[in-house]
Amino acid sequence: MVENNPGVLSHVSGLFSRRGYNIDSFSSGVTADPRYTRLTIVASGDEQILDQIEKQLAKLEDVLHIKKLPEHSSVFRELILVKIRVKDTERQAVVNVTEIFHGRVVDVTKDAMIIELTGKQDKLDAFMDLLTDYEILELARTGFTGLSRGAEDVIYLD
Repeated sequence: MVENNPGVLSHVSGLFSRRGYNIDSFSSGVTADPRYTRLTIVASGDEQILDQIEKQLAKLEDVLHIKKLPEHSSVFRELILVKIRVKDTERQAVVNVTEIFHGRVVDVTKDAMIIELTGKQDKLDAFMDLLTDYEILELARTGFTGLSRGAEDVIYLD
C-alpha cells in the first residue's frame, strides 16, 4: 500500500531497476480511499532476495504497508484481452470455448473478435492454447492482482 502521490510508481520500479531485481508482474490501482494506491508486485528469487526486496521497499517514503500474499491464503487474478482474426463460420466455435472458460466476447467486427477473460494464470494459458488455430492480432494482460482471504489481516490506514 502506497500513498497516491505523483512519481510513486517510478520510485518503486526504480528501486527494482537499481538493485537488479526482476519484476514478473506489476499492477496498481487506487483503493476505496483515493489517498492510497495498492500495488501488486510479483517478483522471483530465493527467500533472501525476496526478503531484501521487502526491506528495500519498506524504506521508500511513500510505502505505507507491505503484505506478502501466500498462495494458499490469497486470491489472485489476471485479466486478458485478446483480439483474434475470425471468419464468420468460426465465430460460434470461439464463443463456445469462451463460454466454457467463463469469458466474454466484448467486441465483434466482420473479421475479428475481442475476448475478455479473468482468472488464474493456468486458466488463461489453457485458454490461449485453444486459440492457437487463430491469428492473434493483439493481446493485453494486466498482470496479477490479489488480496488475502478473510478480514483478520486488513490494515486500516489513518
